Amino acid sequence: MATTAKGFGLISPTYKNISVSTLIKTGVGQLRGIFVASAASTPTIKIWDNTSAATTVLINTFTPAAATYYKFADVCFGTGLYVEIGNTVDCTVFYF
Repeated sequence: MATTAKGFGLISPTYKNISVSTLIKTGVGQLRGIFVASAASTPTIKIWDNTSAATTVLINTFTPAAATYYKFADVCFGTGLYVEIGNTVDCTVFYF
């Protein structure tokens, strides 16, 4: 596995806006960060290195705050990137 985004032949991240649990990418990649636009009703985010909310936890459950960017220093994943949303969260996931 390449250890940087450049190793994957990428020079800038792509993104996906979500408000429910979603498979972001299948296969190898890197998580750059998540911008939380809004969060309410005891919101949570948990990030998995998988194609579903099963087995390998990449980043364990945290409570996001609205209008906040969470930088993850290009954390690598091997199987996939699945973001699990609890309650009300509108966020944009940046990844390679």
